[in-house]
Amino acid sequence: MVHLKMAKENVDYKKLQTDLEQQELESAGGVAPAQVYNQLLALYLLHNDMCNAKFLWKRIPQTVKSSTPETVQIWAVGQKLWLRDYPGIYEALKKEWSESISQIMEAVKAATRERAKTLVSKAYSSIDADDFAVFMGMPLSEAIQAATQEGWTYDSATKYIKPTKPVMVKDPELLSEQQLSVLTDYVSFLEA
Repeated sequence: MVHLKMAKENVDYKKLQTDLEQQELESAGGVAPAQVYNQLLALYLLHNDMCNAKFLWKRIPQTVKSSTPETVQIWAVGQKLWLRDYPGIYEALKKEWSESISQIMEAVKAATRERAKTLVSKAYSSIDADDFAVFMGMPLSEAIQAATQEGWTYDSATKYIKPTKPVMVKDPELLSEQQLSVLTDYVSFLEA
């Protein structure tokens, strides 16, 4: 069974998610094992697919929720992600997870930190180092180190971090004749 063992390296989480969704659909009596629900819920959180996570939570039978406290703990992480409560997310992730989902929950933490870093780089021209540490869910010294590894500057006098804006990839500009040709092809396609 796919959901019992995951190799430590090179896990294809998208494929695992697809396999678990298939297992849920094919489960006897329409109720999958709790481990399938736990891994699938954690994978939805990893991929920031909050709508599917919420629908899965509603689909999980009450007997599974009451007999498996870990399912409730995973959903607590999901609720904090839904609210974008970064300190709450990291606090909820501090649980001792079972072997079947510990690797996924570590990936959830890493993905959350990456999303927080991206958010800060897009939204702030400078941010207080303590606030950045809260966004990242790590001690101040580690947060400063993470920022400098990104090429951001840290001013120890003001205790502010200045993120660099992400590089925006622009579509190549087309000449007017090329634009007209593309538009003509598009309209011809729609009329066909």
